[in-house]
Amino acid sequence: MEPSIPSPTLTERRKAATQLEIARTAAVLFAEHGADRVTAEAIAAHAGVSLRTFYRYFRTKEDAIGPLLAIGAGAWQSALAASERGDPIASVPAIIAQQLTPRDDEAREGLRWTRGVLRAAEGDPALLGVWHRVNHDSESRLRQIIAELVDDADPFEVRLTAAAATDAIRVGLEAWATGDGPDEGPGSPADLAVRAFAQLSHGIALVPDARGR
Repeated sequence: MEPSIPSPTLTERRKAATQLEIARTAAVLFAEHGADRVTAEAIAAHAGVSLRTFYRYFRTKEDAIGPLLAIGAGAWQSALAASERGDPIASVPAIIAQQLTPRDDEAREGLRWTRGVLRAAEGDPALLGVWHRVNHDSESRLRQIIAELVDDADPFEVRLTAAAATDAIRVGLEAWATGDGPDEGPGSPADLAVRAFAQLSHGIALVPDARGR
């Protein structure tokens, strides 16, 4: 019998909601104005919180977008963790396409601010650092998930697969953000990320039989 996980308290849920609202506000402001023209004071004011509250959650203005980026990474990780056991390389493209294809207006809006944030990050090392940190954390989690999906997988191959999947999404989004490609179809984040994974994962053999064992 698995141990039960305590449900978040009302206070914890409120704190999480406040943190996410600050993150959304920061993302929109960065996308609209660029990180160098946005202050922590402006983010706090637009989010309806005090500057003291802002710094209770985040060390810097750039850190504020971390929770929002982590939500997307978490959804992708959960989808992969819920996939069938076996060789994840076969299922990753469909999961990437599903996660990066907007299903409603809210998802399309999310892609729009993601494009704006990534464009702003090109000239802001601190903002770029948050983006890279979220990707690094996602890759570490993916290694654990992939190892649990494959029996007797070579740890090095697991690491390569996690890196390929993470970088495929990162490169796909970054390439899309620099241009004016569509949200869906050819040239979209999903299309570019799936193409990237096909090339980055070429030659990786997770399943023991595929390695000739």
